[in-house]
Amino acid sequence: MDDRRGVRQGDARRRQPHDDQTPHEFPPKSTLDPSKYGDHTSTITEAHIGKSLEGLTVEQALADNRLYIVDQHDNLMPFLVDINNLDGSFVYATRTLLFRRGDGTLAPVAIELSSPLIQGDLTTAKSTVYTPHHAGVEGWIWQLAKAYASVNDYGWHQLISHWLNTHAVMEPFVIATNRQLSVTHPVYKLLHPHYRDTMNINARARGLLINAGGVIEMTVFPRKHAMPMSSMVYKNWNFTEQALPDDLIKRGMAVEDPSSPHKVRLLIEDYPYAADGLEVWHAIEQWVTEYLTIYYPDDGVLQGDVELQAWWKEVREVGHGDLKDAAWWPKMHTVAELIKACATIIWTGSALHAAVNFGQYPYSGYHPNKPSASRRPMPVPGSEEYALLERDPEKAFILTITNQFQALVGISLMEILSKHSSDEVYLGQHETPAWTSDAKAQEAFRRFGARLEGIEKQVVAMNGDPRLKNRTGPAKFPYMLLYPNTSDHTGQAEGLTARGIPNSISI
Repeated sequence: MDDRRGVRQGDARRRQPHDDQTPHEFPPKSTLDPSKYGDHTSTITEAHIGKSLEGLTVEQALADNRLYIVDQHDNLMPFLVDINNLDGSFVYATRTLLFRRGDGTLAPVAIELSSPLIQGDLTTAKSTVYTPHHAGVEGWIWQLAKAYASVNDYGWHQLISHWLNTHAVMEPFVIATNRQLSVTHPVYKLLHPHYRDTMNINARARGLLINAGGVIEMTVFPRKHAMPMSSMVYKNWNFTEQALPDDLIKRGMAVEDPSSPHKVRLLIEDYPYAADGLEVWHAIEQWVTEYLTIYYPDDGVLQGDVELQAWWKEVREVGHGDLKDAAWWPKMHTVAELIKACATIIWTGSALHAAVNFGQYPYSGYHPNKPSASRRPMPVPGSEEYALLERDPEKAFILTITNQFQALVGISLMEILSKHSSDEVYLGQHETPAWTSDAKAQEAFRRFGARLEGIEKQVVAMNGDPRLKNRTGPAKFPYMLLYPNTSDHTGQAEGLTARGIPNSISI
């Protein structure tokens, strides 16, 4: 999902599945146009991190898949001059290196903060690298460095991982399905539950959240540059990379493995989003396969389906007019292409959205842990700000991150977004029992629900396994965002429960 060419991407936090990467090279390089930006290669060196790698060299850590990067440098640098000219705003382009320790957990080992430096016609970078300290003023400098990196992570999560890659990208499919497929068409019946209330909630978002002067511009660091940044990233969106296995391979978190039931093998076993997600993805794919092969026994039937071909033509040529000529689009000539496309749509509207939405308040509701904005530069020795950091570090920290009004609005919004409604319909459930009269389809759907209930038991068991430290973390808060909750028919997951996969994006 991220436009971070030249690196492999992976995950460090259980809440956000798309933010960290295993780098191919060290130090990390930039893909910014050198004729405009000069050389933006990272200034992080082995001297910065060598003592934090448990005796390994950087080369060995890379080879063992133990070094990761959250790289927001190239995404933000083109916007920083404008962002930092706003009142009460100062943001850095950040690179955060993390090391996978022997116990399987990730620890930050270096954070690079970069600001734009105009040199003639070039926008170069002025960069400083910070490393862990745990006491005194240097300890608070490290806390601030982590805060600046978290600000970027928060903004990327809201604008890209959440809004763009779930809410926004579903719209062309919703519109084309309703325009081109009759309500009796088997593909319409398959996809319709996964569109429930999506256009409605997106319309509300455009009126209250992502509109000019709306909540996002008030509380998230890019402010009025939020939508231009999101639009820039969308230019590199690729439908074939949205399926979970493909996404994990792209980000360097998995490799192809034909012997695996999921056809991929995770490079980090203790990766809750990926481990649970692959089980859910496989169940979705099985269900879609069993259902569609009832109506499309061979490719010829699919190719002769006029409605289906008109649907896919609108998806590609109208819904994605700017990308219609991209070579990656499936041609929709085979049943396998239809299965993969429908499974990807269902995954995006259900499990992916659940993973990035319903944990926002539980994981980010304590604002110092996940600030949404930064207001002033890192204090430097000899300045008044540095003196305040020495004298009253907590006050200096609070004056740097999200202000009180922004925090109140942002936390209130996260609380609302993170709540499951009382009328939630979860994956594997159907709000219309008589949605089809086809006995074969109904039986396939029952098998789908049974598989999801089996995944529920598996999630609970893994959360109780003391060897899997990333499933609960230091706070002992179990990862339940991809617990399907199919077995719940009484609304037990209503409210701030951080569990359950609704059928659709409705909040």
